[in-house]
Amino acid sequence: MSEYIELESELSDDEALMTILTNLTLTHQAEEVYASQEEMEEGSPLAHALAIIPGIAQLVITPNALHLRKEPDADWHAIFADVSAAIKDFFL
Repeated sequence: MSEYIELESELSDDEALMTILTNLTLTHQAEEVYASQEEMEEGSPLAHALAIIPGIAQLVITPNALHLRKEPDADWHAIFADVSAAIKDFFL
């Protein structure tokens, strides 16, 4: 694992979608797909750790990125801050 955790967010043209790129290996599968927070709660340990974050409607985990869809009234700044903290807690 890298000495530093790097996270970079990219909003898509669809403002409900964000990709968070990282230097970490998040999964060894091609992708993990979670259509709801309930599915995240039953998913991988990382998905489970992210399930508590309010505002995430859907999650796809790929080896070096998280692809998020937010709830309509959710704030990306708050979600990104919470995801950053959860990832750091999970990997450190």
